[in-house]
Amino acid sequence: MAGIQVSSNLLLSKSLPSLRCRREIVGARVNAPRVHLGVVSHPKLPSRYLVDEMETRTGYPIARHDTKSSDDPRVIAKLYAIMEAVADRVEMHKNIGEQRDNWNRLLLTSINAMTLSGATMAGLAALAAEGSPLMAIKLSSIVLYVAATGLLLVMNKIQPSQLAEEQRNAARLFKQLRVQIETTLALGKLDINDVNEAMEKVLALAKAYPLPLLGSMLEKFPSKVEPARWWPKQRSKQGFVGKIEGNNGWTRTLEEEMRQVVRVLKQKDLAEYIDLGSKALKLNKMLAISGPLLTILGALGSSFVGTTDCSWPVVMGVVAGAVATAVNSLEHGGQVGMVFEMYRGNAGFFKLIEENIMSNINEKDVERRENGEILEMKVALQLGRSLSELKQLAAIAECSEEFASKLF
Repeated sequence: MAGIQVSSNLLLSKSLPSLRCRREIVGARVNAPRVHLGVVSHPKLPSRYLVDEMETRTGYPIARHDTKSSDDPRVIAKLYAIMEAVADRVEMHKNIGEQRDNWNRLLLTSINAMTLSGATMAGLAALAAEGSPLMAIKLSSIVLYVAATGLLLVMNKIQPSQLAEEQRNAARLFKQLRVQIETTLALGKLDINDVNEAMEKVLALAKAYPLPLLGSMLEKFPSKVEPARWWPKQRSKQGFVGKIEGNNGWTRTLEEEMRQVVRVLKQKDLAEYIDLGSKALKLNKMLAISGPLLTILGALGSSFVGTTDCSWPVVMGVVAGAVATAVNSLEHGGQVGMVFEMYRGNAGFFKLIEENIMSNINEKDVERRENGEILEMKVALQLGRSLSELKQLAAIAECSEEFASKLF
């Protein structure tokens, strides 16, 4: 019994120092002063060697800027400032697009209600007795027709459906630009050229799709239909003429393939949408002139009701109002202005692909071009084709009536 007690005392005496040490460590951890870190404002960026890793895995060099790379935080801060402004523009164009779409519906409903009411008043005036009742009904019809004419002139001038389509396009393109800036930041190797390029794209987009109506609104009835342009002019840089084969993903075959794709885009897709835009513009002009003219005829007919035994004033007052309602519903309910803007925007999309391809082909220094295989893949995706379909299109471009795009 005594032996057991002695051994337990020895074990307890050996474990006491370790227990005291553990208590001191735990106490030091509990009583250690807390370090408060402020809000970290700089986002976590991927490794700057991401591009090198991508080049190693794919085996193809990625096009870089000729200027010296810079990790200057001011360049990153400027790109993030531009990206914040772009995100704000997306919300602005989205909200204003919804507002102008509401204009189209509300104005069309109000104008049609006034036009039909004016036509009804003209018919009732023919049945009213002479004197004050006749005059009151005639004046009501005339006032409604004149008010409808004034609102219709304003509506035809600004084309709310076309304005709404412009803002939808702007919101989509600003979202696309934001993704491009995020990709630039993720790839790293930034310099001031990236900032300047992003600024040029923002300004070109703001000019192509202006927010205000007064002073900077796009012409709704241009004399000539041209593709929409929302990108800055691409500068052509020509350096030394090096070997094409195997450099930066480019070959002579790929160059010829891209030229054939551009030829198909210009001769078929771009020409087709310019022609469709011209037809939509002519139809919109005809409807925009017919609507106010018919409401004026309705007001003129109402003013002569009761002044002659002939029936033509009543017929004019009623029929003109009915036809004007149909014309206005076709123009603004059918959103002919929006259709014209859609065709114009599609033509601009094809023009952008054409310029992007030609700017790379015209660059003599292949190392300063975009990687050839990446460009080919991007063009195929933009046209809704696979790579094999794109090659097939280029091979039969001379004898085929097929369009380049399968998207629209």
